[in-house]
Amino acid sequence: MADFTHIKPGFADPVHQAQACFRTILDAMAHPGRIVMVPPPAGLAVGPLGAAACAVALTLCDFDTPVWFDAAAQPAAPYVTFHCGAPLTAEPAAARFGFAGEPAALPALHTFALGTDEYPERSTTLLIEVAGLRLGNGGVRIAGPGIVDTAGIVIDGLPARFWTDRAALAELFPRGVDVLFASGKRLAALPRSTRVQF
Repeated sequence: MADFTHIKPGFADPVHQAQACFRTILDAMAHPGRIVMVPPPAGLAVGPLGAAACAVALTLCDFDTPVWFDAAAQPAAPYVTFHCGAPLTAEPAAARFGFAGEPAALPALHTFALGTDEYPERSTTLLIEVAGLRLGNGGVRIAGPGIVDTAGIVIDGLPARFWTDRAALAELFPRGVDVLFASGKRLAALPRSTRVQF
């Protein structure tokens, strides 16, 4: 049984803070490659998951959202279970939301739920806590809906095989996995509709 005696607090004003965070997440999803600042309260971080990742969990996870955590992110599992009521799953394919605290140990993307052609939304949204996020050259170029021409983004700590996995899923569109990258209070999105050049 999980020990809930040392759970950190969630949102002090759940309705308004979740609404503000939801708008920020939507902005990131609508503009892939744009780095947004999630407006969480100070000190909202658990284990390897920073403030943005915790705020996303508090905003998007609930009792209908089976959640998967990699081994590094496991310290955050009681936090999400307590505050969101989200059930845990050990199987990536059963998760509606996944949290990865160690990008180098991330399972192959095809092991997560990809949805179906009829119901592509029945897929996993994956949040990966990374060492850093910044715009510019030296990383990957992305293009697609929400991006004027192309954009460059550098994601520190993400293994090269992630991009190979992501490229293999592109041909399955509209099936796939939507990815959020978090680093401290910073957040960027890579929806399945985004094309990547690496």
